[in-house]
Amino acid sequence: MFNKTAVYPFAAIVGQDKLKLALILNIINPTLSGVLIRGEKGTAKSTAVRALADILPQIEVIEGDPFGLAPEEVDLYAELCQALGRESVGQPVFGLRKVKVVELPVGATEDRVVGSMDLERALKTGDKRVEPGLLAQAHRGILYVDEVNLLDDHVVDVLLDSAAMGVNTLEREGVSFSHPARFTLVGTMNPEEGELRPQLLDRFGLCVNIGGLTDLEQRVAILERRASFEQNPESFTVAYAQESSQIAERIGKARELVGRVEIDRDRLYRIARFSLELGVDGHRGDIIILKAAKTLAAWHGRSKVEDSDIEAAAELALPHRVRRQPLMEISDNLEAVRRAGQRAKAPQSSS
Repeated sequence: MFNKTAVYPFAAIVGQDKLKLALILNIINPTLSGVLIRGEKGTAKSTAVRALADILPQIEVIEGDPFGLAPEEVDLYAELCQALGRESVGQPVFGLRKVKVVELPVGATEDRVVGSMDLERALKTGDKRVEPGLLAQAHRGILYVDEVNLLDDHVVDVLLDSAAMGVNTLEREGVSFSHPARFTLVGTMNPEEGELRPQLLDRFGLCVNIGGLTDLEQRVAILERRASFEQNPESFTVAYAQESSQIAERIGKARELVGRVEIDRDRLYRIARFSLELGVDGHRGDIIILKAAKTLAAWHGRSKVEDSDIEAAAELALPHRVRRQPLMEISDNLEAVRRAGQRAKAPQSSS
């Protein structure tokens, strides 16, 4: 019988290489500010997210703590307990749990996302009584937002602010409360249902356009693997256990290496020329390319950025930032990014 709680193995997902890579890069380096996945339904978006979370190492958390504090954040425990209206007794007890995938409902309100506060109590007594929101649950995990283009723009702004800053701040009637909120933000959308505003698009670090696979052999492989998984999830998962373990181990090594990756100054000029060639507004695109290139180098086990890292990073960081003409799709910009990459290779004076 099919086990509904079984998680399809990340290593068994056929194709969708850019999707998988963008997710892995954000797990290695959360400062990439998340990934926006654009495409039709039924293309393994949520499957890939849950599968990746399933193979990550368990994290150490305080038992019973809704904020998911890490051991190095234990100094905040007493203050957060007070905010919840309960006493912190003695030393907190730590335990292990899997990395969470927190899903945000389409109709989620701001209070559901950031949390709510008992204003009457706060104004009368000065005590902050807080009801944690989804951002507290997502701390040190993955926040999965399906159909992000259908959310209220203000809620999307709040999500992106927290993803960038690593902190969620709840403010009501002059009363303020903050807690850590470091998470990997994954937004999905079907462009046929409407686009995000350019200001919000730019806030997502990486963007991937995906669709159903057109290769016949790959489509048959999807059918065969899915049938095998549903027939016997346990044995199917075991068959991919070694490959999944290797991916998790590689992610762990890249996390340790990414902070030590270096880049030559000449390659910084190349990154800047990429954005200038495409007329990209602002500097966020340049910064994300730099971070993504370093993360790609770490993923490949290298301590120095190569040109191939910059090219791959630009294809993930720039298509949704290129100024579009009327009726032009974001997916059309990928070829423009590649042409800009060829022009950026041309030697130019840095003086």
